[in-house]
Amino acid sequence: MALAPGEVLPLHTGGSFRHRASSAPSPALLIDRRVIEHNIRAMRHALGGIDIHYAVKANDDLGVLRAIANEGAGFEVASSAELRAVLSLGVAPRRIISSNPIKRPDFIVDAHAAGVRRVAIDSLAEVEKLSGLAGGIEVYCRVEVDNSDSEWPLSRKHGVVAADAPDLLVAARDAGLVPVGLTFHVGSQCLNPRAWRSALLVAVGVWRACEARGLRLSLLNLGGGFPIRHVKEIPALEEFGYVIRHHVAELFPPNIEVAVEPGRGLVGDAAVLATTVIGVADRANGRWVFLDAGVFNGLLETIGGFQYQYQVERDGPTRPTTLAGPSCDSVDTIQSGVPLPDLSIGDRVYVMNAGAYTLSYASSFNGFDPPAIVYLDE
Repeated sequence: MALAPGEVLPLHTGGSFRHRASSAPSPALLIDRRVIEHNIRAMRHALGGIDIHYAVKANDDLGVLRAIANEGAGFEVASSAELRAVLSLGVAPRRIISSNPIKRPDFIVDAHAAGVRRVAIDSLAEVEKLSGLAGGIEVYCRVEVDNSDSEWPLSRKHGVVAADAPDLLVAARDAGLVPVGLTFHVGSQCLNPRAWRSALLVAVGVWRACEARGLRLSLLNLGGGFPIRHVKEIPALEEFGYVIRHHVAELFPPNIEVAVEPGRGLVGDAAVLATTVIGVADRANGRWVFLDAGVFNGLLETIGGFQYQYQVERDGPTRPTTLAGPSCDSVDTIQSGVPLPDLSIGDRVYVMNAGAYTLSYASSFNGFDPPAIVYLDE
């Protein structure tokens, strides 16, 4: 499935995916796994060979997971279902981690029995839970860092404040766990490479405080947050790589393990969501176009303000349009103010760079199924 030297990535040109979409069911997620393979190699190069663990939550399709496993990447899982999916591909348990700092007890038991050896913590209750269910397991502490440069902040829910992290890791050691390192997350779709610099400055303070408490750490997990192009320009991957490589080398001891957990950054631009117009209406507040995919069956991130780019097959003058999904719920409103020509029932609308958090969030609410999957590389 690998791209030939100099070959254009198929999703960067309209013709290839539109040809396949014409014979695909609707809605359908058109996935090109060659793009994922390319992204893994590009990230490894930009980050200087840092270990990659794909965050399965971004897209848990088995064909996607198989392509990532074939590239030698590891995986980050948060549930027994995700764990089983990855293990079914023959992935070694040592290549699987769990950075969800609040884990279900049954998942802890399953992961420990399978041989997963590293998990995250951010609370004393989690330490006590792990001590009772997975004694001796290696733990790394999730530290709260600034998320203000991200489109989807994550810091409110998870992460211990830096000043409390050494105490938590000491408590983990005293409870029979093995403290090995730190992790953080700058937030999903982070648009500023220097956010990692700020986070690393927080992490190194914690690292040194842990050393002063007699802890010998060896793992630095930089989390995810690497962005893809939606409606805003994003820095080149090399810019993120330079900031990360430079500051890790400057601040931390040599020869430690450094890892990242990309999700969106690996799969987001590897798919297009092909939808069909099922209704149009001119309301007092403007033009509405209803699609067969919406908030509940593929585009849930739009609830949080995420905006996508769209392509259509019809030309003509554009006007601001509100896109909505097929369900009866008024929450099923995708995006307003989208400049589109006047569309008709049966027209195709393509949601670009929709490979992340579409399938994995999708439900069958109101009887509308998630998108079908079509592999463009087959």
